[in-house]
Amino acid sequence: MTSEAAMTAIDIRSTLEKQRAAFLASEPYSAEQRCELIDRAISLLVNHEQDIIDALAADFGHRSPSFSKGSDVLSPLATLTQVKAELAQWMQPEARQAKAGQAWVQYQPLGVVGIVTAWNVPGYMVFSGLAGALAAGNRVMIKPSEYTPRTSALLARLIRSAYAEDEVAVVVGGPEVGQAFCSLPFDHLLFTGAGSIGKQVLRAAAENLVPVTLELGGKSPTIISRSAHFQEAVAKVVMGKLLNAGQLCVAPDYVFVPHESVDAFIAVAKAVVAKFFPTLKDNPEYTSIINARHVERLQRYLSEAREAGVELIELNPNAEDLCHAPLNKIAPTLLRNPGDELQVMQDEIFGPLLPIKPYHSITEVIAHINARPRPLALYYFGHDAEEEALVLTHTCSGGVTLNGVLSHASTEGLPFGGVGQSGMGAYHGIDGFRTFSHAKAVLRTAPTVA
Repeated sequence: MTSEAAMTAIDIRSTLEKQRAAFLASEPYSAEQRCELIDRAISLLVNHEQDIIDALAADFGHRSPSFSKGSDVLSPLATLTQVKAELAQWMQPEARQAKAGQAWVQYQPLGVVGIVTAWNVPGYMVFSGLAGALAAGNRVMIKPSEYTPRTSALLARLIRSAYAEDEVAVVVGGPEVGQAFCSLPFDHLLFTGAGSIGKQVLRAAAENLVPVTLELGGKSPTIISRSAHFQEAVAKVVMGKLLNAGQLCVAPDYVFVPHESVDAFIAVAKAVVAKFFPTLKDNPEYTSIINARHVERLQRYLSEAREAGVELIELNPNAEDLCHAPLNKIAPTLLRNPGDELQVMQDEIFGPLLPIKPYHSITEVIAHINARPRPLALYYFGHDAEEEALVLTHTCSGGVTLNGVLSHASTEGLPFGGVGQSGMGAYHGIDGFRTFSHAKAVLRTAPTVA
């Protein structure tokens, strides 16, 4: 099955009403019931691993099978398993201090949670969001991206096979369906996607005062300190950038390199790509760009930089011609010190292009980062404790990985979310449980002494 009929606005609202009615008519899910609901999601991933990998490959034109397995099957499996193991503890009332009497916070489900996911790691986003919402005891409606129609149709079919419509439902369709979805009076809405769309989501949700968690991405900077293990740092940055061909919201967007080490960075990057991606065109591990529109966008960045005199270093070990390849592949490309006025330094890149910004002092780097919107992620490579503390204290980002990339986002014990223009709110682990719960304050007053 490669397509699903798009639902009308009336159908979508009807689904919400069914879920809300079922929520209000039932006792709150017990820990055992929540675990059973999560078990159903686990079974879907275990039993349909290859179906998910195949659907993603079809939607992307080509997608690394090992990346698809890791990102859209094994990673959400780990999330669901960990959430299941911990949710009973999360559900316990949390004692608080009171001057008199007994005080506690009681976590209760909100009701119906809406989840809107992006196209770049759709399996992960659907099941990760579902894990937190189900752990908190909610009914769930999901709107996956129309950019991955086969994957969205597959997820809709799988979820329909495992859940009643009043438990979990998937809504498919294009922008009009998405607009209708985000206009519903959910009890909470989680959106992952571009900042421009995030603004529209907030406007739609505001009509019903729906609380919203936004994960919007942004230009995540990487800093390679003079104290870093240089070759290891470069290798991690390059390989992190090339996962999913750079189409990740927490991909390293641009990298600060000591000015005297830029040539060395380029040399190591060439060696890393030659080792892990000796060919690109027919390499099963090198992922395509999602569609022609995004290929054209990335090519525009390169054309503008080239016309501005920026040195472009294409990392194409076999010198293959990718221009006429039908699979929308773009060679990894380094851009040496592009000007900040160029579009590649303004937009989130979401592709295998990596600008290199030379620097002299760490204060210069911090000032550059702070002069721009706060990013979703920041990466620091180095072993200078004082400098590391300076970066952590004087920059503000959604999250940080030290001496690595991406890893904080997949650590279930840490909150995941943005700050400022890279988003608001957080989920994953206990933070997801709390995002999708109402923390109700309860005070039992002390008895009056006669």
